[in-house]
Amino acid sequence: MAKLTVYFKYKAIDSYLFENKVVHIGRDETNDIKIDSLAVAPAHAVIVIKDKCLIKQLNDDYPLIINGQKTKESILNNSDTITIGKHDIVFNDSDPSINQIEEALDFKDNMPVASTIDEHHDEHIPAASLQVMNGDNIGKVVSLKRAMTRLGNIGNGILVITKRKDGYFVSALENNGTLLINNNPLNESYLKLQQNDVLSINNTALQFFLH
Repeated sequence: MAKLTVYFKYKAIDSYLFENKVVHIGRDETNDIKIDSLAVAPAHAVIVIKDKCLIKQLNDDYPLIINGQKTKESILNNSDTITIGKHDIVFNDSDPSINQIEEALDFKDNMPVASTIDEHHDEHIPAASLQVMNGDNIGKVVSLKRAMTRLGNIGNGILVITKRKDGYFVSALENNGTLLINNNPLNESYLKLQQNDVLSINNTALQFFLH
């Protein structure tokens, strides 16, 4: 079974479950996943869901991007991000478990990065990390090396940390009330992270620090 969640500006707007099916994606009403945007072709892409899931571009004038890379055809892996026009579609080959802390700390760096940072200025941005402050993984440190890092799981809440020229910013991608910053609710607005800020996701605390 494949789960496809459609995001616009990092906010989930639709979710679909498919099993052993050819899934058509595009602007036209006949598509299984219809995205109403002029940046999307009437027939943009198709996903063939079998033992492995294969996605194919259908229109050369409308790019298909997987994890920030243009492609015409690709095998999809769990948590891959498909970018079509201004929308993102996150692919999951099954619903992730939400019962293990290891999965609650599942960092993803495969979100689109094209508009988040100027690579020529990357060397001027201080390195940063998150350190787990409680639970079985206390002390674990994860470096924020990529332009965009996603933390969390569907059901537990998902937040995104974006690396920009002027610092690191956090926002809620999917919030079920468990996302906090310094014990205050984290909303969809981007907030600049400050030294020693504490993020909380599903009762797991992570402290942000610059190197």
